[in-house]
Formats: sequence, structure tokens, C-alpha cells
Amino acid sequence: MPLARLKGFEKLTGVDDALRLFLKELKPAKLGVDCVPISEALERVVAENVVALGDLPSFDRSAMDGFAVRASDTFEASQFKSRLLKLTEKEIVNEGEASQVWTGGMLPEGADAVVMLEHTRKVNGEIEVLAAVTPGENVSKRGEDIRKKEVVVKAGVRLQPQHLGLLAGLGITHINVARKPKVAILSTGNELVELGQKPEPGQVVSVNQLILSAMCRQLGAETVNLGIARDNLNEISGKIADGLRQADAVVTTGGTSVGYADLVSIVVSKLGKPGVIVHGIAMRPAMPTALAIVRGKPVFILSGYPVASLFGFEVFVRPTILRLLGIEHEPRPMLKAKLTRRVASALGRRVYLRVYVLQKEGEFFAEPIRTKGSGVLSTMTKANGYVVIPEDREGLEEGETVIVHLFDRIGGT
Repeated sequence: MPLARLKGFEKLTGVDDALRLFLKELKPAKLGVDCVPISEALERVVAENVVALGDLPSFDRSAMDGFAVRASDTFEASQFKSRLLKLTEKEIVNEGEASQVWTGGMLPEGADAVVMLEHTRKVNGEIEVLAAVTPGENVSKRGEDIRKKEVVVKAGVRLQPQHLGLLAGLGITHINVARKPKVAILSTGNELVELGQKPEPGQVVSVNQLILSAMCRQLGAETVNLGIARDNLNEISGKIADGLRQADAVVTTGGTSVGYADLVSIVVSKLGKPGVIVHGIAMRPAMPTALAIVRGKPVFILSGYPVASLFGFEVFVRPTILRLLGIEHEPRPMLKAKLTRRVASALGRRVYLRVYVLQKEGEFFAEPIRTKGSGVLSTMTKANGYVVIPEDREGLEEGETVIVHLFDRIGGT
């Protein structure tokens, strides 16, 4: 193997350029459609615009418990000058009549308002009205919520409980959603052992498989566990080829730098065209990340260090999976916070600074997590978000307002 592989990356590609070049070559698109019951559609992504086949509500209905009336019969009514109306149980309210209704109930024909129950008294089969109402008061009009032929949920929306309730209210029982992408995940390295196996001296448990599988599932993708491949060209090649057969995308960790044992990028380029698109990205952590395409499928070659693989996933795998689901953009929740101390950065590289955000006296503060490298996984459990430091900054100042991308709950004092 040539010694040149030990010299390091001759050129690093900017983060934005790397993602742009990769997506331009890949041209990711939705993978297909599943029709599922709305009771099983939570967090699924809508495949096509959902159009209302009718109005919601489909009739004028009472917004209060009370009495349906003709508003003109209540004019000038007050606690000091009540109006008496005849109580009727018919489906029509004539002049001088009132019909008892409950919240959500259909408004009888002829009625155009509802007097709240607490503004009435029953007197010998009649209703004493103690407050005037105007036409339409305490009434939900037909189509007030949704009009027939209106788009109620747009394609690309991730369904939440409120969406499911709206669909149910419109009588929709099934919905077309984007098929879940299938992602095959492979860990590489002679030092790795499977979860549950006791490591020997010099060995470590393979945690990337678990982390990246969980991140895939959070996005709505399914995963295929390809296990561990030793630092062997044939073994790596066989497992990646298997992943390409089974899945829509492949993610590997380890073997992505330029040392003797870093074989994955070599293997991937031999498996099919166009092969590696970008290798070596101006970011920290996750600089050795490589992005490849084999026979039309994306292959992400991430660092073996857990934190670096996590950020490689965040920056490159996450937006690709979203596009396969039909989502153009789904940013993490963001907020502005004040940095609690100065942080140095690496000029020329985009730095992803781990921070812990807490709220104190109505303000948000971001405490940088002290790091010792991209292999220290506890820095991610101590953080609840990250700040992006641009390539043209040498650092951030104490008290500077920063935008935090949240991946966990906010703390407090």
C-alpha cells in the first residue's frame, strides 16, 4: 500500500459545497407510498396533499351549552329586563321560541345564536333570557374550520396528534404516507466487539451501530444491522454489497481516514460508479467523512469516533434521509442564547460546538462543554444542543448571542 496514504488529506471540501455536490449527483427522491390507517400514522410523512371532501363542521353547531334562539328575540334582554321565550323540542325554532342545545350539537333550523346556559332561567316551561346575543354568537358555522376542497395537510408534513384528529374529523380513515427508507449500518475495525461481548485489552464495544440506528429511527427510517467488518478488503466489500442489496442507503463507520487500515473509501469506489464524491470535509468534528454513491444509492463513510460519526450523520445523512421521505427541510428546534464563556475555534473549518442550554430568570444561556476529542461520547450526554461556528471565525466571545440547535430538553436553575 502506498505511503502517500499516510500524508493526510491534501484538500478539504467546505461543508456546504460537499452537501451540494453530493445531493446534485444523487438527486434523492421519495421511495414510494404506503397507505396506512390514521391510527398508525403518527410521525409518518404525508406523501401527497390531503384535500377535504366536505366541510368541517358539516353543519352549524352550538359552541356552548345553552339554548338555541333567534338573536332578535333577545335584543335588550338583561338581568334587569329579561325576555321570556317558549321552550320547544321541535327541530325548528320559530319566533319567540328557544331549544336546548349542548356543545357540539346541531343548531335547529331557524335559530341563529345560542344563549349560554348560565344566562338563562327556566320558568314554568319557558326560558327567561338574562343576556342579549347577536346573530352567530356562540355558534360554530358550517365550514368554519375547514372548507370542502381545501388542502388540510400538505405533502411532506410529518403527522402529529393534531393532524390525526383533524383527519378523523373529516372522516378520513387511511392516508398515503412516504415509504420508510431502509438504511444499512456497518461498523469497521479490528478493535470492535459486539454489544454484550466482553472486550479484551485493546478492544472496545461497537456503539456506533446503536447510536446511528436510533438516529435513523427518530427520522422515520428503518435500519439493517450489517454488524462488524474487520479491516479486510474482502470482508468490508461483502458487507457493503449486502447492504446495497437490502437497503436504500448504507452508512459505515471507521476506516475513513488515510492510514493503512482505512480501506472503506477504496472498497466503495470499486463497488460501483460514481463512487466517492467527496472525501475530507472542512469541519470539526467529522473531518474524515466521505460521501459516495454506488449504483444510485448513497453511501456515507463516517468516522469511527462516536461523536464524529454522530455529527457526520447530523450534517449529511439526516438531510438525505429527509429528502428520501419527501421532506425538503426539517431543522431542529432552535433558540438564541448567550454564551457563558469565550471559545476558540479553527479558522477555515466549520466547528460544531457542543453546549448545554439552560434558562435563568427568563433568559437562555449556552454553556460550552469542555471537550477532549471526538471519541468522548459523554460530551454528547452532557450537551443538549450545538452551536455552529462559521469557517471565518477564530472563536466566539463570552456573552455573544448564538443560535443553538437543540437535540434535547432545556435545563433550568
